[in-house]
Amino acid sequence: MKYITFTVPCYNSQAYMRKCVDSLLTGGEDVEIIIVNDGSKDDTINIANEYKEKYPTIVKVVDKENGGHGSGVNAGVKNATGLYLKIVDSDDWVDTDALKKLLDTVKEHVEKGENADLYITNFVYEKVEEGTRHVSAYGKKMPEGRFFGWEEVKNFHFSHMLLMHALLYRTEVIRQSGTVLPEHTFYVDNLYAFRPLPFAKKLYYLNVDLYRYFIGRVDQSVNLKNMSKRYDQQIRVMKHIVTSYTWDEIKAQPKGLKSYLWHCINAVNMNTIFFTCVEDSPERRAALKEYWQTVKAFDKKLYRKMRTRSYALAVNYLPWKIRGWVMKVGYEILCKTVKLG
Repeated sequence: MKYITFTVPCYNSQAYMRKCVDSLLTGGEDVEIIIVNDGSKDDTINIANEYKEKYPTIVKVVDKENGGHGSGVNAGVKNATGLYLKIVDSDDWVDTDALKKLLDTVKEHVEKGENADLYITNFVYEKVEEGTRHVSAYGKKMPEGRFFGWEEVKNFHFSHMLLMHALLYRTEVIRQSGTVLPEHTFYVDNLYAFRPLPFAKKLYYLNVDLYRYFIGRVDQSVNLKNMSKRYDQQIRVMKHIVTSYTWDEIKAQPKGLKSYLWHCINAVNMNTIFFTCVEDSPERRAALKEYWQTVKAFDKKLYRKMRTRSYALAVNYLPWKIRGWVMKVGYEILCKTVKLG
């Protein structure tokens, strides 16, 4: 049995993908590694095939036309045979000791017939060039080392979220949720960390620093300049998020999940608006207007709540240029806090 499928979407990843794949190979025969070559123009496919030839019972290769990160994730979900699924970006890696603890925990639970729907682990922002790091942990929000449900999850605040890097879904949960990520779009990880959550009933938090999130490349999607330039893609992802569930469906969830889904919508919506407003143009104004029309057409209750509750008044009704200035200041503070930029 393959306990965990690791999907590694790759696009022109020859310079760093070996570190990623090598870290995953420490899972041995308990894991499956699917390297998805997303139409790379460098040596990525040859490196991927090299691993496949050397580890034929562990590594699979999907060679496809370019479709973006979301397309790579979709291919991984489609081809996964492992009981659980985790996405690892090709410039990131996992801690080998933490991976062993996670695998030991999963195997113990499977042997007892007590499978979780979702395992949550910590992740680390690694700013390698500066030799600094910031750990995103969840011990203050949920029980540790035992199974629990959403009713035991405490409220999240500010920028603290369950990012994709923290999540190990049961593969069937992803498929049951109908999660399909949009192609040729950045920031799809926000959708991946949102839509499947109501389908995960049984949770388990393992307090290990598993995922190592590399920060610092100038072409990285979280780079401030790139996030502003790709505002339209942020809007596209936000449309998928906000049309996943009506307000009545969110309100019907267990208390902890209801609170978290609403928190996630608020946080991603704030980023979407601020990065759209960081520059001014008729195209940006029209895109933001059309976004709100989409939300309203989908669910008027959710639209009213997003437009009028608490922080939303400031986010939605500050003058355009002030919203952009606030975004820059806030993002700079976040970067200093977690070494993001």
